[in-house]
Amino acid sequence: MTEKAAALTDDAAHLLVVDDDRRIRALLSRFLSQNGYRVTTASNAAEARVALGSLVFDLIVLDVMMPGESGLAFARSLRATSQVPILMLTARAEADDRVRGLETGVDDYLTKPFETRELLLRIASILRRAAPPPVAPQSPPLVRFGGFVFNLERLELRRGDETIRLTDRERDIMTLLSRAPSETVSRDALGGSSAAENERTIDVQINRLRRKIEVDPANPQHLHTVRGAGYRLLTDR
Repeated sequence: MTEKAAALTDDAAHLLVVDDDRRIRALLSRFLSQNGYRVTTASNAAEARVALGSLVFDLIVLDVMMPGESGLAFARSLRATSQVPILMLTARAEADDRVRGLETGVDDYLTKPFETRELLLRIASILRRAAPPPVAPQSPPLVRFGGFVFNLERLELRRGDETIRLTDRERDIMTLLSRAPSETVSRDALGGSSAAENERTIDVQINRLRRKIEVDPANPQHLHTVRGAGYRLLTDR
């Protein structure tokens, strides 16, 4: 069953560490607890589901290679019902593996072996992005394009009465584009702090977002590529 580290303050972020290696679970639990996080651990996807059924987590640190259900399969199934941020840990460093992980909806990707300081920086970055950013006073609260409405206060995308589910990175991208309606936003501005988010992974995020807001993602009407510059969200005037 799940193992819990010593309880910290109630307002400390609660992390779920999922890894089949007992030594890694223990090391991560001790290290993250020492750095101010509450930590629960699970050795496989089944134990993780039990923990998720009874506790609320701010972030999941998830190993890819696990017996039974892999981390990728677990992340894919979790994204059908939850948008809890996920940091994927893997021994695979190839770009295709990073892209495959991002396509499942994970928020970031860290290759083993890793520096513990980098792990802390990645976790802090994801948690910072997951927190609702302040809305500039001059920004319009609602941005409309086609039949969609993006609420800059709630960071919510709707089409009529339907709420469109967005990942944290998709929400970040929509926020940045909506704050500069019909203007070009550079790739650098859209890219996160993660080194893994190179041009190809930014394209993956944009293409995934287009599948949610475009009738024909191959011929976008709303989210345009500005060659050599970045992207632009064409909004209703």
